[in-house]
Amino acid sequence: MYDLETRERTLALVRQGRSLNSVSKQTGISRSAIREWQVRPEPASTVALCSRCAPEPRPPEDTCAYAYLLGLYLGDGCVSRLPNGSYFLRIACADAWPGLIDACAAAMRAVRPYNRVYRVQRQGCVAVTGYSKHWPCLLPQHGPGKKHHRTIALDAWQQRIVDSHPWHFICGLFHSDGCRVTNWTTRIVAGKPKRYEYPRYLFTNKSDDIRKLCSETLTKVGVEWTTLARRSEPFTISVARRASVSLMDKHVGPKY
Repeated sequence: MYDLETRERTLALVRQGRSLNSVSKQTGISRSAIREWQVRPEPASTVALCSRCAPEPRPPEDTCAYAYLLGLYLGDGCVSRLPNGSYFLRIACADAWPGLIDACAAAMRAVRPYNRVYRVQRQGCVAVTGYSKHWPCLLPQHGPGKKHHRTIALDAWQQRIVDSHPWHFICGLFHSDGCRVTNWTTRIVAGKPKRYEYPRYLFTNKSDDIRKLCSETLTKVGVEWTTLARRSEPFTISVARRASVSLMDKHVGPKY
């Protein structure tokens, strides 16, 4: 990660007619990085890169993408600091859901259009990763340790985005820490056992605060939910009523 002054100074050497190889040797910057700057130069103002750092802070340009990305981050994401003072956002997406991987990368690019997004293959999952010094501005919920060990609360500007795009937020939550499953039961009909199947949405997270954000947003859009306890720990939100499942199918759907 290089600042704007370093980029401009390096590109000025190239504009003098020098080869990428000689500029790279002088500056210590790789030829691939310099070539990338030539193709996609940095905007004139670094402040413009982050709406939260502007003189008058404002929401990200694509609030729908942000609401979805926020849900993904609260489920399976983390923000970490690099030695150079920059940060990276990493969201783990299972290999079984390639559509989710694409949607996550698209949302990350929409929120940070001037930063590259990478897909790092790991065992059983892809870590969709974006580097930017502004992730703490955009995701102030970051902090040391696991999310369920610290308070998770939305800033007022984030809550306004969630209120405006509740389904995008819900979709991000369920695409990260949720699933759509088919439950079944048997009943005796005319003296014979008959199998009945019905769909259900589940969201599981150890953080009381994150589950509260999920349940409150579900209530606002008219989805009825209940809490399931596993070993006496109420970590799972369940949506099983037919009308509510239909709403979830319309706006969220199963992961793909």
